Amino acid sequence: MLDAHTRSGGTAPASPRATATELAAAVPVPAGAAAAAVRLGFAARCVRVLLSPWARFSLLVALLVGAGAAVLLFQPQRLLAHGWPPQLGGVVAALIFAVAYGVITVAFVPRPLLNLAAGALFGSELGIVAAIGGSVIGAGLAFGLGRFLGQDALRPLLRGKFLKTVDGQFSRHGFRSMLAVRLFPGVPFWAANYCAAVSRMGWLPFLLATALGSLPNTTAYVVAGARASTPTSPVFLIAMAAIAIPGLAGAVVAWRKRHHLRG
Repeated sequence: MLDAHTRSGGTAPASPRATATELAAAVPVPAGAAAAAVRLGFAARCVRVLLSPWARFSLLVALLVGAGAAVLLFQPQRLLAHGWPPQLGGVVAALIFAVAYGVITVAFVPRPLLNLAAGALFGSELGIVAAIGGSVIGAGLAFGLGRFLGQDALRPLLRGKFLKTVDGQFSRHGFRSMLAVRLFPGVPFWAANYCAAVSRMGWLPFLLATALGSLPNTTAYVVAGARASTPTSPVFLIAMAAIAIPGLAGAVVAWRKRHHLRG
């Protein structure tokens, strides 16, 4: 009901909310501030899109395709195997070799070739250290790329029974599962790295299992590379047997378990 002042023709007092709205409308907003707000909103939307799971996964695919193409064009493995700078030697050369080994294994360069090169360049002892170090570096790089760029996009796709089983094994029994994968011949190094990255396996179990599981096969290849100049020596023949027998055993096991794999 109107009070006496309003009935007599006076003006009713304005509400605080209406007053604030009128004042805000009356105060002019600088054009620069409005444009800055628009640019800030657009930049925030771009950042959200770029950091989305599928955008990061696309970046991972682009990086891997580019790395693979670079390896095919420039063949850095030939530099490691045949063109190592003669002025480099000893521990420094082995350290540089290990870093280069790790980087190019991310681009799908076969590890057996690099292991043979390590033995030919540095001998058995230092070659084993360089090859195992390179394997751990390469596995860590691939694991980090897969974890930060691919995990969020790929984990929702783990719906099949087989994929869920593999993911559960890697997530709950990381060290044991990865150790078995590294020891079993025929499993691609890069595939194991990225599968582990998509799971919830921890960094330490992954790297430790990689170092221990890669040791037998890597040692055999490095020793074979170091003794390649004497192919009839007992050490070379033993190294070749250590390469061939696990591979044959793995092929037999895979053939006998083929029905389980298909199921």
